[in-house]
Amino acid sequence: MAEVLVITPVKNSIETTLDTARAIAASDVSVRHIIFNDFSTFETKASLEENKSKIGYDLIHIEELTDHPSPNYKLVLQTSQKIALEAGLPLLVIESDVVVKPDTISSLLSQQRKNAKSGLVGSVTVDEAGLVNFPYLKFKGVKQPVIHTQRSLSFCCTLFTLDFLKSYDFMGLDAAKDWYDTFISKKSIELGFENTVLMNAPVWHRPHASRPWKQLKYTNPLKYYFLKFWKGLDKI
Repeated sequence: MAEVLVITPVKNSIETTLDTARAIAASDVSVRHIIFNDFSTFETKASLEENKSKIGYDLIHIEELTDHPSPNYKLVLQTSQKIALEAGLPLLVIESDVVVKPDTISSLLSQQRKNAKSGLVGSVTVDEAGLVNFPYLKFKGVKQPVIHTQRSLSFCCTLFTLDFLKSYDFMGLDAAKDWYDTFISKKSIELGFENTVLMNAPVWHRPHASRPWKQLKYTNPLKYYFLKFWKGLDKI
């Protein structure tokens, strides 16, 4: 029986997505994994369908739920919360540019069981060499294996405890935003929960591999901020 509902929102980037799915399937705990295909290309959709039974994940095509253009993170979170609550399971977001280790998920579950006030539990992100990278550079110098923080967690690999899911209805998420990492991190604290980052359970993160245009932040910042503000992309 699954111990956690794992979700992965996907927009193309099929190779990294399949890497993510295979790593989740190799976990040392039983999980239910759902990939949410957010209006990917026909080729990506076909590959996701082809590999569904081979790797072992469920697949939901957002186009069957809404005609709202990508990104549809709000709808993914709302749908996932409903499924998790019905199943009585915590919810774990693992994004499609992240590769977990076999014991990553069990480490996250173990940590949330240790603390009755646990709201969000995240894994620190590292590069291929094992060095802390974006979006957790703010914790780069931390030596403790586990830290409690009031700073925003990224949803690269973050567990929402069942108690938190019962305490805040994602139907209240602001439709004007694209991403909710900062808001939900703050909401957890506001509701009296504690947020934790596991420095001793790192995950490999390839930043923005799932949304290549965001690489412009480093290679062409003027174009990135034009797209972000003038085109209204990446609203947080």
